[in-house]
Amino acid sequence: MATSISSLVWASIPLLLAALLYQIGLPTSLTALAAATLPQALVGNIFTQTHCYAGVKTLDSLTPEAECLSVKNGVFTKVFKKSDDDSDDGKETTGYVIPGLWDGHGHLSQFGELLHSVDLFGAEDMGDVTGKLKRYKEKVKEAGSAEFWLRGVGWDQAKYGRWPVAEDLEFEDFRDQYVMLDRIDVHCIWVSEKVLSLLPTPLPDIAGGEIPARGVFCDNAMEIVWEHYPKPSKERKTRWIKSAMVELNKLGIVGMHDAGTTPSEIDLYEELHEDDDWTVRVNAMIECDTRNTFCPSEARKLSTPNGKLHVHSVKLFGDGALGSWGSGMIEPYSDKPESSGSLLVNGSTLTQLTKDWSAAGFQVNIHAIGDLANRQAIDAFAAAFEQLCPELHAHECQAKNRFRIEHAQIIHPDDQTRMFEMAIIPSIQPTHATSDAWYVESRLGKTRTEKEAYRMRSLLPLKPVLGSDFPVEPADIFQGMYAAMTRRSPKTGFDKDWSKKGWYVDETLTLEQALRGFTVNPAYAAFLEERAGVIKEGAYADWVVLDRPLEKLVVEGLGVEDLRMVAVKETWVGGKRVYKREE
Repeated sequence: MATSISSLVWASIPLLLAALLYQIGLPTSLTALAAATLPQALVGNIFTQTHCYAGVKTLDSLTPEAECLSVKNGVFTKVFKKSDDDSDDGKETTGYVIPGLWDGHGHLSQFGELLHSVDLFGAEDMGDVTGKLKRYKEKVKEAGSAEFWLRGVGWDQAKYGRWPVAEDLEFEDFRDQYVMLDRIDVHCIWVSEKVLSLLPTPLPDIAGGEIPARGVFCDNAMEIVWEHYPKPSKERKTRWIKSAMVELNKLGIVGMHDAGTTPSEIDLYEELHEDDDWTVRVNAMIECDTRNTFCPSEARKLSTPNGKLHVHSVKLFGDGALGSWGSGMIEPYSDKPESSGSLLVNGSTLTQLTKDWSAAGFQVNIHAIGDLANRQAIDAFAAAFEQLCPELHAHECQAKNRFRIEHAQIIHPDDQTRMFEMAIIPSIQPTHATSDAWYVESRLGKTRTEKEAYRMRSLLPLKPVLGSDFPVEPADIFQGMYAAMTRRSPKTGFDKDWSKKGWYVDETLTLEQALRGFTVNPAYAAFLEERAGVIKEGAYADWVVLDRPLEKLVVEGLGVEDLRMVAVKETWVGGKRVYKREE
């Protein structure tokens, strides 16, 4: 014990000396020297640190361009050009700064789980799938047991010419394995015969769910399987979360809207958010353990002092996904006329849930992809407005509540008008448009596609929140910006016809509009305006360093093509550098 106390005393000397020098006003260079042996977090809490760059894009109308940032206690204390105040002794660093990027719709734990499971994205046929499963099993031998199911994400039946079946997972040494694989949109799961043996016989009919093939369960029908899934331990979930944050920081992401977080996950987040390796700000949407229910006893609002965790919204689910014919449509699918998709909840229940949650003080965010699901979401919001703000104009009521539609992919023109009348916020994933483009017209027909599908520029006055829906799509925001600006695939650089024309280019965004969609718009939709997504005095000290200004990325070299290949140089969160690229 004596040794520990002695070490503590000696370690405190630089801190006391630095504080004394700072208080008596000695030059910054001397205080920096005195604090040289201190941890970065302590320095940031005691001293004002200044960082200067070749250029800083702030997105703040008062100081749109700057060169230097002063930071203390995790927030910006000053943003300025060098000529404004020559006394600031900030060390100049090469690079160009933009505000820290936010993904407006992602899934943190699922992304982390993907990093520790089988990545099936890009598998072109069943041979690719089995090859990836074999390689993973060779590395993680315990996977596939009753306690540790083999998991993966990314299969797509459209590429295989048919739905997969449980028997497809009975190859070679894979017999008797517990396997559960998520479809590319995570709205269907594909399981092995061993998992099927756990389920009741005959399988029950589930409203809002479908079982299109033996071993495949879509939307609400997935609950039949999830009841038997061995829940991962706290330690495994923690590893997933921290792994995900490392990868997000590499992409310049400082914050994300976690679109569906159970109460137990939020408890874990609250426990972990002060850790040094909690390096992404999370705005979590509560999803009750039983989807589309009202669970006020398990839900609570919170906003931590360090700004690393915010909870004040809930997520409800209107329908399934377009790729599996699960989106709830007003008219039947053009390529499946016997079906109009799946509503995961009826309209009256969705309305009552929206009214209950909003009356309890929560922002309501509704997953809606098909035009019928979007209509029912807007109906629910209109009913909630009448209850919440009977004396106010819809825009005034919405300014207080900020209701959102997650995805907002296919919206009837009449309902687009209603969204403007009510100022409903669309939460859009630009890469969904470029990934789905090759089959959208076959699902919807040309007329519906032209008038309803994948709007972006048309919805700009509503301050659309842009995101990726990771792990459904890559989390790279620069790829999302590329997709928004070109309506071409960031993976290939081409549109669905293998041309450079772009898919419905009337809906493209400018560079500035796309950047705002990943910064200030997510901040507003999370009630964090002036604190996130912008570089200004009093805001969170979050920024990203690039090798070149964004504007030059789209006019030099290959033009906008450079944007989809941007490599972040540094990422800073709360005045602390959380990522630096290896040169």
